[in-house]
Amino acid sequence: MDLGGGGTSVLARRSVPASPSTAIALRPRAFDFDLAPDLGARIGSLTWFRGAATCLGLCTLTWLLAPGLENPIYGTVPAPLKGAEWDAARAQAIRPLGQGATTGYRVAATRLVAPLADTPERPILESTAKLASGDALLGVLQRSGVGQADAARVGALVTQAVALGEIQPGTLLDMTLGRRPDKAQPRPLEKLAFRAKFDLKLEVARNGGGLALKQIPIAIDHTPLRIQGAIGSSLYRSARAAGAPAKAVEAYIKTLASRVPVSGLDSGCKFDMVVGQARAETGEVQLGSLMFAGLSGCSKKVQLLPWQSGGKTEWLDGLGRGTSTGTMAMPAPGRFSSAFGMRRHPILGYVRMHRGVDIAAPWGAPVFAASDGTVQIAGRSSGYGNFIKLNHGNGFGTGYGHLSRILVRSGQHVRKGQQIGAVGNTGLSTGPHLHYEMYKNGAAVNPRSVSFNSMRQLSGEDLGAFKAKLNQLLAVPIGHGAQRDED
Repeated sequence: MDLGGGGTSVLARRSVPASPSTAIALRPRAFDFDLAPDLGARIGSLTWFRGAATCLGLCTLTWLLAPGLENPIYGTVPAPLKGAEWDAARAQAIRPLGQGATTGYRVAATRLVAPLADTPERPILESTAKLASGDALLGVLQRSGVGQADAARVGALVTQAVALGEIQPGTLLDMTLGRRPDKAQPRPLEKLAFRAKFDLKLEVARNGGGLALKQIPIAIDHTPLRIQGAIGSSLYRSARAAGAPAKAVEAYIKTLASRVPVSGLDSGCKFDMVVGQARAETGEVQLGSLMFAGLSGCSKKVQLLPWQSGGKTEWLDGLGRGTSTGTMAMPAPGRFSSAFGMRRHPILGYVRMHRGVDIAAPWGAPVFAASDGTVQIAGRSSGYGNFIKLNHGNGFGTGYGHLSRILVRSGQHVRKGQQIGAVGNTGLSTGPHLHYEMYKNGAAVNPRSVSFNSMRQLSGEDLGAFKAKLNQLLAVPIGHGAQRDED
């Protein structure tokens, strides 16, 4: 295009936009471009060096924009308060007592302030006391501020429901004392509440001018506790792991040992025990004595139930048969680890007579009297360590060695099944066990060779009542109310 005579000719060119296909091709490349690539990947590539340069540039920019490290940053510190300003600030502050508590305004008393002639006391006092024993109830009340007349009245009312000696030690007493006319007089008792028995709560409250007693019964569920489980390698540990109380397990083992050798039970056998239980509606639980001892799941099947006859309790089997053993019961829960007779002594190293049998049991396991008798020896005895010797009459005697504890004394009379000591490792012993001896007319005999039994069989109405009680216990659900005790 000619812009004038002789002038330079300039061609005017129009800008042509890129085609849609070109824009689409450039867009993926723009999105693939990463300004800050991962410096942990593709180390040494061009992308990695570009990312390192970007990081270095950002760090340099930050350092240039930061204030000098040697130049401090000045701030404004308020001047300390003085005079009236400090008094006003201190009056609004709260300072701890340990630091003097010099805060608040101190003003002198005005005509509106009247001095007190005496310190006022609370109109009502609520307190709690713990009873040491039932007979000390009156003393606890008086030490808590109750007058002698009110305490005597409480004692007379409580004895209408329960004897003071039957109240368990540790019982909590909740007391409310009222207003008294002057400080020289004891406070009147307004209310006293405590649990007198497991199934009874008592409240003594002031009604008008005198005290009155209110008995509040507590509902109790007496459904017994039934526990079953596999014996495994240890009957005691298996029963305890299943939730059985320690005392119930000891009674179960002692009862079962009167019929079958506990040490020879298969690991596949199942124990079955029923323990008396009382569960209060308030949540407390009391466990009673063993009510049933059973064994099943193996070649030996046992069902034992206690039965009272003629003032004596005897354990009978499922058919109503009882066995009165005239000789010795198993003295400890365990297995026979060494027999009676000649053997090489494990410590002395030479062959000599082993006058008894060894029963392997854990350290501290209970040791029971094999039969009724009198304690002849209870103390140290050379290689036996802690040793107990019992005289059972008719020429029979028993000895218990290597004990960790002795629970009887010389001359004491013991009953069959009574705990007299605990398994230990005293004397010439290589590990915890019970050395058990039996004597006939002063000579040692094999304890496993003596067996005298007399059988008793229920019949008629007694047998019917026995089987009804047995069926009732077998109908208790397994694990009903099971819980682990803390002993």
